[in-house]
Amino acid sequence: MKNPFLGSYIYLFLVLCGLFAHPAFGQEPADSSHTLPEITVKAYLVERPLLKVTTSASTAGQQLLSQQPGTTLLPALNTLPGVRMEERSPGSYRLSIRGSLLRSPFGVRNVKVYFDELPLTDAGGNTYLNVVDPGSLNRIDLLKGPDGSLYGANSGGVVLLKPNGMDTISTLASVRLNGGSYGLFQEQGSVNLKSNDLRYRGNISESYQRSDGYRQHSGMNRRYLQTVQRFQYNRNNELRLLAFYSDLDYQTPGGLNADQYHTNPKSARPTVGTSLGSVDQKAAIYDKTLFGGLIHESTLSNHLRHVISVFGSYTDFRNPFILNYEKRFENNYGVRTYLDYAGETGPAFNWQVQGGLEWQNGGSRILNYDNNRGQQGNEQKGDKLQNGYHFYFLRWSGELFRKLTLETALSLNYYGYGYQALFPTAEDRMAHVHFKPAWMPRFALSYLLLPQVSWRLSAGKGYSPPTTEEVRASDQRINADLLPETGWNYETGFRWISKDQRFQADASVFYYRMKQAIVSRELEEDKEYFINGGGVSQKGLEAALSAWIIQPRPASFIRGLQLSTNITLNHFRFKDYENYSGNKLTGVPAQVVVSSISILLPEHLSLYVLHNYTSSIPLNDANTNFARRYHLLQMKVSWQKPLNSKLRLQFFAGADNVLNEHYSLGNDINAFGGRYFNAAPLRNFYGGMALSY
Repeated sequence: MKNPFLGSYIYLFLVLCGLFAHPAFGQEPADSSHTLPEITVKAYLVERPLLKVTTSASTAGQQLLSQQPGTTLLPALNTLPGVRMEERSPGSYRLSIRGSLLRSPFGVRNVKVYFDELPLTDAGGNTYLNVVDPGSLNRIDLLKGPDGSLYGANSGGVVLLKPNGMDTISTLASVRLNGGSYGLFQEQGSVNLKSNDLRYRGNISESYQRSDGYRQHSGMNRRYLQTVQRFQYNRNNELRLLAFYSDLDYQTPGGLNADQYHTNPKSARPTVGTSLGSVDQKAAIYDKTLFGGLIHESTLSNHLRHVISVFGSYTDFRNPFILNYEKRFENNYGVRTYLDYAGETGPAFNWQVQGGLEWQNGGSRILNYDNNRGQQGNEQKGDKLQNGYHFYFLRWSGELFRKLTLETALSLNYYGYGYQALFPTAEDRMAHVHFKPAWMPRFALSYLLLPQVSWRLSAGKGYSPPTTEEVRASDQRINADLLPETGWNYETGFRWISKDQRFQADASVFYYRMKQAIVSRELEEDKEYFINGGGVSQKGLEAALSAWIIQPRPASFIRGLQLSTNITLNHFRFKDYENYSGNKLTGVPAQVVVSSISILLPEHLSLYVLHNYTSSIPLNDANTNFARRYHLLQMKVSWQKPLNSKLRLQFFAGADNVLNEHYSLGNDINAFGGRYFNAAPLRNFYGGMALSY
C-alpha cells in the first residue's frame, strides 16, 4: 500500500455517501426506537454529553473492547487518536498520550491513571497498568493533554478506568475461554450479585492468562482477582469497596540490534563473550500487586454531593536482569475527597463548582544484587525512597442558554521525596528534596455553533515531576538534580454528533511547549539515567470520524454497518537540547492512521476489520536510526446463539497481523549498542467461546 491514507480516504468517502444519502440527515429520526444511546464521557467527576465536553476526550467502551482479542488493551487503545500503546513482549507495555516515550523504558509515566475514584498511579509517579486484566474493565475514558484541574500533576493526560460492577447489571454470570498462537490461553469469569431492593450490588471477576510468546524467552503468566462491592445503606449514601490482586510474571527477551533483528527476530538477546544474554541470566519480571480502597459517596442535598476515598497498594517486584537482580518493595496509601455543588437549573444559566484535595504517600526499598543466572548474588546497591505529594483543586463551570460552556480550574501541587542508602554503605538519615509548589491553571470553553456541532478552546499548564524510577534509575545513583517538566498547552477543536448518535466527528489541533523535558541516556552495559534535556515543541492534529452507515436493525441481510477512521499527525521536535535541537522527538511516529469496519449480519453474526498504519519512528535522539513504517491488519468474526431467554453462547475467532508484517512494536529507544528492536509476532490467530447468563 503506497499511500498510507488511501484506506482512510475510501472510508471517508463511504461515510459521507452514507451520511448525505440518509433521508433524515439533520432531522429527528423517524423511528426513535432505533436511536443509539447518547455518547457520554465521565470527564470531570460526572457523566456529561461528549458534545459539550471542553477537552479532547476519547472513550473505549464495551463495543470497542469486545471487538478486540481481550487479552490486552493495546489494540483498543491504539484505535484512539493521539494514543500509543506499545508491547515489547507479552506483559511488558508502555502507554503514551500526545507525547514521546522518552521517560518510559517500560510502564506508564507522565499520565495519571484512576481506577474509578482511586488513583492507580502511585506516589512515585509510576503506574503498573499491565497488572490489570482487560476483561475486568467495562470502559476507559481518556482526557488528552495536560489536565491538572482535578487530577494533579501530569503533562500527557488522564486515563479513567471503569471496572466491572460499576455499570447497570445486565448479566448475572459469564465465563470466557480463549486460545491461540504461541501457546496463548486465557480464562475469564465474572459474577454479578445484587439484592432484591438493589441496595447491594457487587461483582467478582477473575482471570488466568498465559503465553509462550513469539520470541525466545518471552513467556507470560498472570493470575488476577478483582471485586467491586456497592452498599447503598440509605437513600442518599453509598459505600463502595474496590480491590484487585494481580500475580504477573513475564520473561524479558531483551532488545536486538539491526543485524540480529533481521537475521532471527524471534531470538532473545544472545550471550556475547563474557556478557550473558537474557536466557542465560533468566531475565524476567515478577510483580505481585495488591490494590484497593473504600469510596463513600453522599448526597447532602439536591445540589451538594460529597465523595471521599481512602486507598492503598503493596507491590512485591523482582527483576533478574542482565546486570543485576533487583528487588523492589513498594507501599502506597492516600486519601482523595471533594465537594460537588450544582446551582439551580434554569433555561438561561447553569453552573457547577467542585473543590477538594488528594494526598498520597509511598515508600520503596530498591535493592540490587548480582544476578547469578537467575539467582540473587552479592549486594550491589540498596536504597530507601519515600515519596509524597498532595494537591488542592478547584473547578468552576457554567452554561449560558445551553450553548456556551465556560470552565476555569486551578490546582496547587506539592511534591517531594526522600532517599537513604541502605548498602553497601548505610546512611544514618534520609535526605529530602522538595519542589516548589506548582500552580496548574486551566481555562476552556465550548460553544454550540449548531444544535449538533460544538467548537472548543482551551489553555492549560502541564507539570510532571520525576518519578522514582527516574530519580533512581538503573545506574543505581540518586539524581537529586532532576527537575519537573512543565509547559503550556493550547488547543482548539470541533465536534459533531448527529441527533440520532449515528454519526460523529471530532478534530483538534494543539501546541504544547514543554520545558525541562526529562529524557533518558544510556551508558555501557545497558545502564540508564535521566536528565533534563531542554525543551520540546509538540504540535499535532487529531481527527476521528465514525458513522453507522446502516443503523442496527432487526431485519435485512446487513443489519448494521459502521465505518470509523482516525488520523494522528505529530510534529514533535527537540528545542534547546544540546546538538539535537530541531530533531524529531524520539519514539514518536509522525503519522498514524487507524480505520475499521464493523458489520452486523443475520443470526447474531458479526465481522470486525481493523487497519493500522504507523509511519517510521526515530529510535535515538540523533535521528540516525529509524524503525520502518508498518501496516497492521486485524480481523475478528463472532457468532452469538441464544440458548434460551437468559443463556447466551458466543463463539469467536480472529487473526492479527494478517499482512504478516515484520515490525517492532516496542522499541528500546536510545539503546546502547543499537539494541533497539523487539520483534512483534508475525501472522497469528486466536479463537474461543463465551457463555453468559
